[in-house]
Formats: sequence, C-alpha cells, structure tokens
Amino acid sequence: MSVLMRLWVTLTGLAVLAGCGVNPVTGKQEIQLISAGQEIAIGEQNYLPSRQAQGGDYVVDPTLVSYVQRVGDRLAQVSDRPLPYEFSIINSSVPNAWALPGGKIAINRGLLWELGSEAELAAVLGHEIVHAAARHGAKAQERGMLMQGGLIATQVATADAQSAQLLAGGAMMGAQLIMTKYGRDAERESDYYGMQYMNRAGYAPAAAVSLQETFLRLSEGRQPNWLEGLFASHPPSAERVAANRETALALGDAGELGVERYQAALGQLARDRPAYEQHDKALAAAQAGEFAKAGDLADEAIRLQPAEAKFHGLKGDLALQANNYSSALTHYSAAIDRYPEYFAFHLHSGLAYQGLGQTEAARTAFTRSLSLLPTARAHYELGRMALAESDEQTALAHFRTAAQDRSEVGRAAAAEMVRLEIAQTPEKYVRVQVRTDAAGRVLLVVGNQAPVNLADIQIMAAYFDAQGRQVTQTQRFRVEQIVAPGQAVAVSTGWTNPEGIRTGVAGAAIAE
Repeated sequence: MSVLMRLWVTLTGLAVLAGCGVNPVTGKQEIQLISAGQEIAIGEQNYLPSRQAQGGDYVVDPTLVSYVQRVGDRLAQVSDRPLPYEFSIINSSVPNAWALPGGKIAINRGLLWELGSEAELAAVLGHEIVHAAARHGAKAQERGMLMQGGLIATQVATADAQSAQLLAGGAMMGAQLIMTKYGRDAERESDYYGMQYMNRAGYAPAAAVSLQETFLRLSEGRQPNWLEGLFASHPPSAERVAANRETALALGDAGELGVERYQAALGQLARDRPAYEQHDKALAAAQAGEFAKAGDLADEAIRLQPAEAKFHGLKGDLALQANNYSSALTHYSAAIDRYPEYFAFHLHSGLAYQGLGQTEAARTAFTRSLSLLPTARAHYELGRMALAESDEQTALAHFRTAAQDRSEVGRAAAAEMVRLEIAQTPEKYVRVQVRTDAAGRVLLVVGNQAPVNLADIQIMAAYFDAQGRQVTQTQRFRVEQIVAPGQAVAVSTGWTNPEGIRTGVAGAAIAE
C-alpha cells in the first residue's frame, strides 16, 4: 500500500471513529477527534497548572478579579457555544492573554495596564472566547493527532475521562496550548466573531479596531515584553486591522466604551504599577548578579504595596541564594500568608527547610508545591529524600518523573534513575546488535540508550542451535570506552559466523 493510500485510510478511519461535526461558531463541517467533554476536561486539568506556571493568580485586588469575570461572563452569555467559562488575572507584567479548550481564559496584569476601556477589555476577552468556542485549541491538538495516525485512534476510542487523561496528562500541555501560534484563519475568526459578541453584549466594536492598531504599532516597535507575550501567539498585522475596520463599519457605531468604569475598576492596580516596576527591576538585577541592588528594589516594592505576596517571595529567593535559610523562611512565610496557593513559595520553602536540616518540613513543602504545579525540582528533592531513607521504589518514581524535564535538574534525576536501575536491569539501557565487518568478522554493536554516559558495559554471547540449545560456552565481552547517550561502539568477537548468536547484557555502570 502506498504512503498516500495509508494516510487516506488512517484519516478515513479517524473520521469515522470521531465523526464529522459542525463548528459551533462558524457553522462549517469539520472532523472532530476531540469531544466537547474532552475539551472541558483538558481545560479543567490544565487551568491551574497553566496559571501557576505563568506567575500565579493576581489576588491583591479581588474586586478587579470579579470585574474581569463579569465582563467575561457578559460576553460568554452571547457566545455561540455554552461552556463553563472562567476568567482569571495572571500576576505577570508580560502583556498576554490566552484560552484553553473548554473556555478557561486568563489575562495578564501587564495587559490590563495597556487597555483604555472596558470595551477594549471586552475585545481581548471576546477574542479569547472565540478561540475556545470555535475549538481552535482543540483543532491544533487534532492536527497533531492526525500526524500520529493510528496511535491516537486507540486513545480517542476510549471513554471521555480516560482520553482526557491521555491528552492532558502532564503539566506541559497547558504551556504548549498557551504558546500555540494560531494561523491567520483562526485569528481572523476570533477577531470577527469576537466583535460580533461585543456588539451583542452592548460594547462598541470600534474598540477592537483601536486595540489592534495599538498592537500593530507596538509590534513594529519590537518591544520585548510584547514579543514574548501576546504577540508570540497572536501576531498583529495590517490585514487584521483592515478586517476589523470593515467589521466595525458593518456593525455600526452603537455600543458603550466604558472608559470611566474601566479606570475605576483598575484603580488599585494602576496605583500599584510603580511597585511592580520596582519588583521587575529587582528581578533583572538579581539575574545580573546584583543581589544587594535587587534587595533594595524588593524592599521598595514591599513598601509601596506590602500586600503583594510576590514581593515577599522575591526577598525569600534572595535570602535563599545567600544560604540565609532562616531569613528565607521568614519571607516565604509572609508570602504564603498573603497567597498560599502559589507553588514557588512552597517549593523554595522546602529548599530552605532542607538547608536547616528540617527534613519533614521540607517534605511537606515539596509535596504541597507538587499539588499546585508538578516540577522537576520538587520531584528530584523528594526522590533524594526517599533514597536517603532506602525507599528506592518511591525514589525511582520521583526520579523518573523529574527526568522528563530537560533542565539540569532533569539530567541529575536521570542519572539517579539510571543508577538505581542499571544494576538490576542493565539491558534496559544497553542495546546489542550482531553485525559483521567488511572482512566477515562478527562484531557486537553496543548502543547506549540511557540519558547519561555509560562505562564498564559487559556483554555475554554464545551460539545456539535451531532448537534453542546452547552449543558453545558463554563468553564475556567488555566495552573499554565510555559510551555517550545515543552512541554505539563495536566490539570484535573474533568469530566469523554470525548465525545463531544470542547476546545478553551482563552489566553496566554510570561513567563517573
């Protein structure tokens, strides 16, 4: 069967399995591999981890959070698709907004500062509502599923809850969805139908035009905060501005802007902007190694707004960096008192408790941090604790999870994982193939499938007859050199007949 024929059969099978559906926003027929229930489950499972990973929730002014939720609800009520919509404010100065499947939507503190009216806020939230309602995130996943063909077909065939776990299992999915760069069609749809929602909800659609004009101007200025935030996944363009103007003209001039209402709602956040600017400067100073300056700037941020947990958390981080563990815990305690639902405060508290030798307190802190956001560092530290207590099974489970991360901590966890497993199951990490060289001599090609360098690899080999009976003595062959991950080396056996050779891995060790 040709490649094209196999692809056609796969796509046809998936289409039959999932069925065609009508897009609830555009009314177009489309293949839908992810059900509505799966979309909602994906959003629910990834909403908290995504918010945590982006900076945590903004909690200093609950009235502003309620205000954003009310504006979002007003738009959601006139949308084309009923979903369990939620709207949150992320405590980050990076201007951004995003939507997960199932209607889970967030807008960053940094973007709220840049908006001038409630109608402009409605334009942002309406745009994100359409991404969720029109299945843009789900369709991005479906494209990946189609590329994987039959493997995903088995997953889609299972019940909604189980499929949602297969599709959404892991903290990284939310980040991938948030950073998805939508195509031009998806952005046009979100602009167009978002303006329709604005109009139905009583907002002036012209605010979406002025907003896109501002975004286009800022994108041309190449401002870093914008490029790493909203513009990374929602690139503005002159084409989008022109399309929005056309839509606004067709919808008319009716609708409210809500300038005064927005300014009143934003009052506390606007007054606190200098405090957050000091915090961001402190972060930059710390990253540059200017820790004394960072401490002074963090103190100024706390003086301006003592209720912000993140400022106290930064003071804790600076004390932790200086190995001043008691001081770090004092600051982390202040941060947790103000916002107990942020993973970093607990994770870093765990490190400070470790520095003081308070193992049980550290374990509690790391475990609490994992409940908010799974991180390689927390798993790694819990693995080390379990290993110190000779609980190798628990240690191995934590190291395996942490090893999935590509950071330095992930690599350290991978080394610990291999160290625990390789003595009992060296064959898990070493692959052996029988080959011959140009002269017909038998070689054992030994490959390293571990994520770390291996040494002292030992291979056992012998001849067996057609009935599976061993007909020669087993010989041991040792790989003399260190073998890097993904590499293979050839070991000469001195034999000339490759038929009937069976091999096994007798041992291996991590190269120190």
